[in-house]
Amino acid sequence: MIFAAKSQPAPPCLAQEKVKASGTYRCDDVLHAIKKDFYNKCYICEQREPTTINVEHFIPHKGDRDLEFDWNNLFYACAHCNNIKLAQVQFDNVLNVTNRLHEVDRKIKYQIKPYPKEKATFEAIDDTESVRNTIALLNAVYNGTTTLKTIEAGNLRSLLLKEIRAFNDLLFRFYDETYTEEEREVIKNDIIRHLRSSSAFTAFKRWIILDLENIRPDFEQYCE
Repeated sequence: MIFAAKSQPAPPCLAQEKVKASGTYRCDDVLHAIKKDFYNKCYICEQREPTTINVEHFIPHKGDRDLEFDWNNLFYACAHCNNIKLAQVQFDNVLNVTNRLHEVDRKIKYQIKPYPKEKATFEAIDDTESVRNTIALLNAVYNGTTTLKTIEAGNLRSLLLKEIRAFNDLLFRFYDETYTEEEREVIKNDIIRHLRSSSAFTAFKRWIILDLENIRPDFEQYCE
C-alpha cells in the first residue's frame, strides 16, 4: 500500500447520479478518475491492471447515501482484496492510502523473501490499532484465509515474486563493475521506474531499498 492522492473536485456525474432513485456511484467519470488516481492498481495489494475491478467504499456506507456517493470514500480495488476487506469489521479501521499523514508505506514494513513458497510478511513500525488492522488485512490478502482465498493469495504472490526477482536483478546489475557507466545509467533509470508509485507492488520494492544500508543512500530519494 502506498500513498495515492484523490483528484479534486469530484466527478460531476456523482452529484447527478445521487439524486436519481436508482443512481450509481460507478458512473463513467468516476471509473476513469479512480483508475488514474490509483495508478490502475488495487490500492491494497498493488497489483497493476487488475482484471476484476471493484469501486470500494473505504468506509462502508451501510445505506448512508452521503457516504455512498462521497468521492473521497471511493477507492479502486480488485475483487480479491475487496471481498476480504468486507469480511471483517476490524478492516473498517485501516490506514487510508489517500491520507499522506497515514504514511502507509512507512508505518508498515513490507517483505517477501525471493524464493518459492515464501509468504509475505508485514511488521508494524508504528504500533497503533489502525496499523495492526492493516497488517491483518495485508496478511489475509497476501497469505490467504479460506481455501479459495489461499489459492488466490498464492497466485498474487507469484506475481509479486516475479516483480521482486526482476527488481533484485536490476540492483545486482547496477552494482556490477563490468557494466559501463552508460549501461549503469540505463539500469538506474529502470530501478527508479520500479520505485515509482505507478509500479506494481511498490511498497515491497521500496522496503528493499530502505532495509539495505549500503544501497539506501543511492536510491532512498526515489522512495517517496
